Amino acid sequence: MAIEINGAASQATPRPGQCLRTFLREEGNFGVKKGCDGGDCGACTVHVDGAPVHSCIYPAVRAEGKAVTTIEGLAKDGQLHPVQEQFNAGQGFQCGFCTAGMMMTAATFDDEQRANLPRNLKGNLCRCTGYRSIADAVCGHGADHTHDAGADVSGAKSPAAVEATPGQLGDNVPALASDAVITGTARYALDVPAEQLPGLLHLKVARSPHPHARIVSIDKAPALAVPGVVAVFTYEDAPQQLFSTAQHENYTDDPDDTRVLDNVVRFIGQRVAAVVAESVGAAEAGARALAVEYEILEPVFTPQEAILPGAPAIHGEKDGAESRISRPLQNVVAEVHAELGSVEDGFAAADYIHEHTYKTQRVQHVAMETHSSISWLDEEGRLVVRSSTQVPFLVKRTLSRLFNLAPETVRVVAGRVGGGFGGKQEVLTEDLVALATLALKRPVQLEFTRTEQFTATTTRHPFTIHLKAGANKDGYLTALQLNVLTNTGAYGNHAPGVMFHGCGESLGVYKCVNKKVDAHAVYTNTVPAGAFRGYGLSQMIFAIESAIDELAVGIGMDPLEFRLKNMVRPGDHMLSTTPEPEEDVHYGSYGLDQCIALVRDALDRGKERYRAAGLDDLGPEWVVGEGSALSMIDTVPPRGHFAHTRVSLEADGRFAVDVGTAEFGNGTTTVHAQLAATALATSASKVTVRQSDTDLVEHDTGAFGSAGTVVAGKATLGAALELATRIQTVAASLTGVALADCRLVDGAVQCGDRTVQMTDIVDAARLQGVRLATDGNWEGTPRSVAFNVHGFRVAVNTGTGELRILQSVQAADAGVVVNPRQCRGQIEGGIAQALGAVLYEEVKVDDAGRVTTDILRQYHIPSFADVPRSEVYFATTNDSTGPLGAKSMSESPFNPVAPALANAIRNATGIRFGELPIARDKIYLALRDRSPASV
Repeated sequence: MAIEINGAASQATPRPGQCLRTFLREEGNFGVKKGCDGGDCGACTVHVDGAPVHSCIYPAVRAEGKAVTTIEGLAKDGQLHPVQEQFNAGQGFQCGFCTAGMMMTAATFDDEQRANLPRNLKGNLCRCTGYRSIADAVCGHGADHTHDAGADVSGAKSPAAVEATPGQLGDNVPALASDAVITGTARYALDVPAEQLPGLLHLKVARSPHPHARIVSIDKAPALAVPGVVAVFTYEDAPQQLFSTAQHENYTDDPDDTRVLDNVVRFIGQRVAAVVAESVGAAEAGARALAVEYEILEPVFTPQEAILPGAPAIHGEKDGAESRISRPLQNVVAEVHAELGSVEDGFAAADYIHEHTYKTQRVQHVAMETHSSISWLDEEGRLVVRSSTQVPFLVKRTLSRLFNLAPETVRVVAGRVGGGFGGKQEVLTEDLVALATLALKRPVQLEFTRTEQFTATTTRHPFTIHLKAGANKDGYLTALQLNVLTNTGAYGNHAPGVMFHGCGESLGVYKCVNKKVDAHAVYTNTVPAGAFRGYGLSQMIFAIESAIDELAVGIGMDPLEFRLKNMVRPGDHMLSTTPEPEEDVHYGSYGLDQCIALVRDALDRGKERYRAAGLDDLGPEWVVGEGSALSMIDTVPPRGHFAHTRVSLEADGRFAVDVGTAEFGNGTTTVHAQLAATALATSASKVTVRQSDTDLVEHDTGAFGSAGTVVAGKATLGAALELATRIQTVAASLTGVALADCRLVDGAVQCGDRTVQMTDIVDAARLQGVRLATDGNWEGTPRSVAFNVHGFRVAVNTGTGELRILQSVQAADAGVVVNPRQCRGQIEGGIAQALGAVLYEEVKVDDAGRVTTDILRQYHIPSFADVPRSEVYFATTNDSTGPLGAKSMSESPFNPVAPALANAIRNATGIRFGELPIARDKIYLALRDRSPASV
């Protein structure tokens, strides 16, 4: 066959039935990504004779005699394609996994197609950006966003954002990996050339078809008879040690209820055996051929049923104290019971009481890169695991514990990670490839399919919250009472943390002397839940912020005014489930009042714009409403979050920063460079960041809990400041000028009238025996709080249930904003992801416990046309605990979106929707069934 790839003839012949995507990757074109293998996401888009195609559903044999162009071949003669230049200028990406496919589609657009991006980008999905930066990049607007005045205003800025030094704090520094992302040379977990992994084997998992069963026997013979199958591993071959797939600094935060491979399966899709073969196809065939005999056990699918007397005990055989399960025989993983003051007295003093049951659903992370790992033994015999993980150091620790390996014999590396959102704060692939490599002494790779992501990884915890709240006629809260039931699924990974965290800041943000919480995290025979952006807060905030609006309406007060009266202020204790505040959480800065003012003013301006443009009269069938919600979040997880970094002056006069934290679109790589550049009086472009490798630094808890800036960044800043002093000391000794008269400038040290180049400093330090590398450490305490406020104006068609978002606004208290454009992108991405969860996303589980939404065509995530442009504003604050005044802002933008939209719909229609998602059919049915008296 003759297939031309990027201008060169390929010598390979596709296998029968092979798709073009896998063929191109086997030929070394790693810019072609896998996001679905169903033609749904566009991450694999390439050009065939100049036309964009989804290569995952394009038979490779059809490319015979045709010219195929991948992202690696889009640039010609060393010159970037215009769309690549535009994506670079506009920073039209975050994790970057979808970017190559997005650019390959956009590269074929004419002016007419660019004018209708909702239609013409519908085949390319992004989970990170919220699409605004992509739209700007495709249309060539670059970093200039003034073309959309009124819908993209930066609002109040931190001092750093106003007086930014190029390449330092407050500047819109491009991502350090920009060139690699736009040219397709950024390397994700599985982007490893075949020649570097000779003898690579592939692993696939045989999974349970039953929600609850005991394995009686497994016959390996039929699987081993499949040509190419090398080995089969079952529970008899795996460590019997109990552990949790959840990864925290303190592993005792989670229950030990999981085995690598178990003889009891507790949900449909659970691992039964690992089949290792010479090819993916052979491994899949081997998994299908495996003969397994099961003893069927009684399942239970809802937490309400699971806590009833006599319900089947899903982990009843475990020792509760040893495994840290609260009540295994009652299926209760963890629970909290607390009362501050007396809610009975509070309700007696109330003039208005709101009582309602709120429900949130399972939501999938849908990171565009699925879970994947490769393992091998290096020249020293060490186990090396390359994984798409947010927590490489915690994965190393878990593998060491599971396989009884000395820590120095294990290395974990994360390449660039294609999205995470908490879903990759787990060990879901790494233990299996490690098991196989340790046994077979060969490299082993495991890559989940999109269906496995939906059926065998984790989801957001569904919450059922029965809430009762009271207020007096003066506008003050008198009582808040919540009964919370969370569904952790078959395993308790993250169940205690999500429950406790969800009940924390959501209640702590309001002053109320009478609060009561009873919360239970409960096992069921369904797909496990886990960590997800917001970590329980979004579920609780949906209920509480909905109730706050109902109370305000009930006493005849403006909802924002009601919030201003009741929200915490500096000096107030932030109390939720304990009578004493957390000792290490402080108001490092406070911008919640600014955020409310920014959102209120923006909504008022938006109303005036609509009126001036004559758009406020939509017709008699439309009703318009406004709604807002607020949220507070601790800037660091509790009980310690550790980071070690190293900053060094290199021989060429550039600086290097070694950090453990992973990059998955969170932007921390650029933040580290900017923090170091600010301390060292240089530009971020002269700082190289090396990261996500357990060989680089001593320890890093990981990139979760929005800790990349405020924990690892604090360590980087400390190391950089110490290095600056060390450089000045060398310069002073070299010139004889007093240390106080030596100051760093870009690329040199100014010592009085004399300028000493950094390369001369390097030489002098070598002669003096001075080490120009310094270490920084931070333990994640003390902690601060960050705030977000969201507002919507919506229109609802009372005849059809159609919902239109007329205006979307979010104000954030992020402290001193290190990189405004990047931070705004985090907020926009959080809003887009939250809108999906509010309006239509739901992992559905049928009456037999089976996930039925297991491909992207059944589970709709927001596409370009679904996401409105949101206005983003920053409060002006300077945090006393964060690095150079910065606060976290990766998780929190998600949290206030659902209640703000529900409150806007309530304001428009008079109907309170207390269950997510609020799909169009639910709106239609509620409007249809509403009695005339309630209109």
